Amino acid sequence: MEGGKRSAEKLAEEAAAKAGEMLHEAQAFERADLQETEREWHDQLANDARELKVDVARDAARARQAVEDVRHPSHLAKAAQEHLREAGEGLEHAAKVAADPAELVADAKEAALRRKERFAETSAEIASELTSPSDAKRLPVVLKVLGGLLIAGCVYLLPFIGRAIWDSAAMLRSGAMSQDGISTIVVTFLHLAAMLLLAVTFIVFGARLIRNQRRWAAVLSYGLYVLIVLGALCSIMLRGIDLHLVFYLMALVVVIALQSYLDPTLLEERRRYRKRRQLEERKEGEEGVLGRDLTGKGYIALNFFNLFWIFVVASMVGLLVEELFHYFVVVPGQWQDRAGLLFGPFSPIYGCGAVLMTVLLNRFHKSNPIVIFFVAAVIGGAFEYFTSLFMQYAFGAVAWNYTGMWLSIGGRTCGLFMAMWGLLGLVWIRLLLPFVLHVVNLIPWNWRYGITTVAAALMLVDAVMSLQALDCWYMRLSHDPVQTPIQQFYAEHFDDAFMADRFQSMTIDPGSAVRNG
Repeated sequence: MEGGKRSAEKLAEEAAAKAGEMLHEAQAFERADLQETEREWHDQLANDARELKVDVARDAARARQAVEDVRHPSHLAKAAQEHLREAGEGLEHAAKVAADPAELVADAKEAALRRKERFAETSAEIASELTSPSDAKRLPVVLKVLGGLLIAGCVYLLPFIGRAIWDSAAMLRSGAMSQDGISTIVVTFLHLAAMLLLAVTFIVFGARLIRNQRRWAAVLSYGLYVLIVLGALCSIMLRGIDLHLVFYLMALVVVIALQSYLDPTLLEERRRYRKRRQLEERKEGEEGVLGRDLTGKGYIALNFFNLFWIFVVASMVGLLVEELFHYFVVVPGQWQDRAGLLFGPFSPIYGCGAVLMTVLLNRFHKSNPIVIFFVAAVIGGAFEYFTSLFMQYAFGAVAWNYTGMWLSIGGRTCGLFMAMWGLLGLVWIRLLLPFVLHVVNLIPWNWRYGITTVAAALMLVDAVMSLQALDCWYMRLSHDPVQTPIQQFYAEHFDDAFMADRFQSMTIDPGSAVRNG
């Protein structure tokens, strides 16, 4: 007992000594901090005093000068004479120029030369941005031949495109297109404009190939992507799913294949980035932060892996929410299948909406909830509107109609559902996105690319078959003969009864599609 007592006393003494030591250190730190603060205040006051002294001296000098001018009017007269002399020199120069215009021309030439030099410097700077060391590497002859073929082919097609535009305009003026409807007319001219711009861009692209300007060609490829996709969408609305789309598909594949080859620096950058990311992803996967935007600019990294799984999860969750809303609110007790693809519990409009929300709101995940709500409402409403427009113009399909509802815009979207998009966007960014990221992180980092590739391929097949099935359904309802093997396949395996049961919320009116006027 006595030994334990001594041990406790010893521990108490040590604790007291340590506490005293810490108190002494804290006091020393506070004293040092106070001294530092006093020095800063002293320096600031000294600087302010010096600046005040300079200002007072300057004002005093101005006051003395004013008093001196008042005492000696000759100073004012001298200043006035100086101003008159300068004005006289200006008048003399103007008279000289009037007498000898060559001087004025020489001055104008000199000013134009200076502007030309500045323009040349700016042009050189822009050109340096659009060139790279890879431009010194000569392209293979086959690519230069391809460039020549592109120029020749597009130059050959330009008169036909111009003639089509002229004939369409003439038909519009004569009233021959009046039976087609405004939607058909708009899409027709949009398609012709896309074809014209695509041909001109391919001519420029081919010229860049011939001149070995790799970086220029690589930059032009981004514009080609947009025009190819726009042309394909217009073609679907005008003709449906047919062989015309093969041209757009081949053009897209060729441009994608060429882009990386044209500018090897881009390919090398991608390779270095991929190797570095593999090491980083392994570390992030082990730490459980895979997929986060570690730069702090946004919440999630906007890469294909993350966006694809966001699309999948949101397509499933959105479908479930819509079906529950219909069951409990719209028609209580009636369950309706509202899937948007042939196979699987997916509604792609919610998947695409979630991807748009993520891309556009990623940097604002910490913003005011009201801002997120209104931005998400506008994004969702606009996406819903244009999706409805495309489905009706392409296939005569109507999956929702909000006519008569509050703030209805053509029945394609309305205030209530825009508010729901806003609420969903807010819940998505603040609550569901972290959960989705956590779920995605459950996929082992070394399996993620294999699983994602297989899943993406299956989803692509599902989407393509869904579009083909809708197109064949549309043609059957239009009483078009079933002739091609593709039409026969879908008529046998996905007939009208199957499509009506699968897409229970969708109706098709062939007369409202663009291709039927």
